[in-house]
Amino acid sequence: MESMKYMQRTVDCGALRKSDCGRTVILNGWVHRKRDHGGIFFINLRDRYGITQVTVDTEAKGSEELASICAQLRNEFCIAVEGEVKPRPEQMVNPAMDTGEVEVHALRIEILNKAEVLPFQIDEESNASEELRLKYRYLDLRSDVMQKRIRLRHEVTFAIREWMSSNGFYEIETPTFTKSTPEGARDYLVPSRLYPGKFYALPQSPQIYKQILMVSGFDKYFQIARCYRDEDARGDRQPEFTQLDIEMSFARRDDVLGMIEALFCHVFKKTLALELPAKFRRLAYEEAMEVYGTDKPDLRFDMPLQDFAPFVQAGSFAAFKDALAAGDAEKQKAQAKGITGEGGGVKAIVVKGKADYSRKQIEELEAHAKIYRAGALFWMKATGGSLEGGVAKFFAENAGQIRAGLGAEDGDLILITADAKRAVANVSLGAVRSKLGKDLGFCDPKKFEFVWIVDFPMFEFNEEENRWQAAHHMFTWPQDQYHATLEQDPGAVKGDLYDLVLNGYELASGSIRIHEPELQKRVFNIVGLGAEEAERKFGFLTGAFKYGAPPHGGIAPGLDRLVMIMAGQTSIKEVIAFPKNSFAAGPMEDCPSEIDQKQLDELHLSVIRKKED
Repeated sequence: MESMKYMQRTVDCGALRKSDCGRTVILNGWVHRKRDHGGIFFINLRDRYGITQVTVDTEAKGSEELASICAQLRNEFCIAVEGEVKPRPEQMVNPAMDTGEVEVHALRIEILNKAEVLPFQIDEESNASEELRLKYRYLDLRSDVMQKRIRLRHEVTFAIREWMSSNGFYEIETPTFTKSTPEGARDYLVPSRLYPGKFYALPQSPQIYKQILMVSGFDKYFQIARCYRDEDARGDRQPEFTQLDIEMSFARRDDVLGMIEALFCHVFKKTLALELPAKFRRLAYEEAMEVYGTDKPDLRFDMPLQDFAPFVQAGSFAAFKDALAAGDAEKQKAQAKGITGEGGGVKAIVVKGKADYSRKQIEELEAHAKIYRAGALFWMKATGGSLEGGVAKFFAENAGQIRAGLGAEDGDLILITADAKRAVANVSLGAVRSKLGKDLGFCDPKKFEFVWIVDFPMFEFNEEENRWQAAHHMFTWPQDQYHATLEQDPGAVKGDLYDLVLNGYELASGSIRIHEPELQKRVFNIVGLGAEEAERKFGFLTGAFKYGAPPHGGIAPGLDRLVMIMAGQTSIKEVIAFPKNSFAAGPMEDCPSEIDQKQLDELHLSVIRKKED
């Protein structure tokens, strides 16, 4: 059977150089731009590899057919061009293009496919709406910026596989159809045709399977894993996402952290030609919350949270004193219930050189703080060797002490939060710090600041349900020093947990796992998971632990977020070929969609629609 006949390319659109002059070549690609200079047409022909300028002399003898074809061409027509490579005139050399020293003088042009009028222009960076870009994603992906981002994703993935394989890790696939287990978000469920009334779940992560692989003796596992969570979408979250899933046997925390540091040093050097520090900074969870107000701090800029409580009693501002007193009372109540209380907090940040902030700008920051439950955002300005404005009049007598203690100089702005719950004061002011970092241009997208957050609380108390729950997940190894008092004071227990943070994003989360059946039962009991329920939900994992499970631990960096940060973007949609929109829908393929009655009957399902008001 004869194959399709057309002028098939002999070279791509990014390959030609001055040394190719004199060659006759065939190019295939899309019309990026067309310019008519009165009898001379210039066509920028584009493919994945680059752009080549094609010159067409429509007034030359015998060029009637070329002239006819050029008159038809519009942007994004798919064409083939045969022509001779010639040097560009010296004044027309384009140093910004790899092919900028040459052009192809067309001898023949063949239209391979026409294109309708575009819904938006395919250029360096589209200004079309997100919904329009996703509806016509196949056009959006042709743009230079999207081609580069998807190429970066490929290169990062390849570098990961390269390093993992050369360091003794096996890539092993785990099931996409699995059992529904509680992992923190809603499962996507798949009905079974063969087992009416029963459902598979799409995995939120391969967590249980990778632990079973350690029991199975594979020692070092990794997977570029697809994961699914039925939760609200946002900039760095999608209903389906990709993570680098890793697990290691006979490993302690430092082994896992050291492995990730070496891996990322390789990935950044291979893909961005950047040298990362061999060891990343480490912060204990409590220190991160106290100094930055978040467990995912952006360390590209300074501006730490400072304790303002030492200055409160010498001042006369009642709101600060009341917050601390109320916090002490709540702490005593919590301690009476056997819960470690946190007390109140008054925290401050010094914004260097921003005493000129207007009242309106401060109110915008206050509105942001209130999103995180702050009652108000208080302020003072350092000027004339003292403090002025806002709540400064309440601290006139100890203004010098405050300035010295906070390191505030003339021209600086001091922002303060106060709350009976220290965590609220920290988190709300931490959110203000993060906003200021973006507003003031401190977050250089080409700068990469990694930090490990370690020593997380193992449990947190759910006041609504009046019970303890796992702060991360129930399979985390409690640090050894807490084993004897695990049940007596769960709130004090630190888990062998670790998060990797990059530029204010949680990039990876992991832990050393429980491998002893009895210790796992104790953790289940603390979170109120009875033996029968634990067996029903996790029996296949805990059962495996009875047969010589090794000590093991792992981590799972998010591939989408990693590439997003490396590409200098703020949404993972920019580095995923076919993402969903903010409503977890696919505008291009129109999903999710209804299915016909025959399919419902085969699955033993019926759809009940709620009556609208």
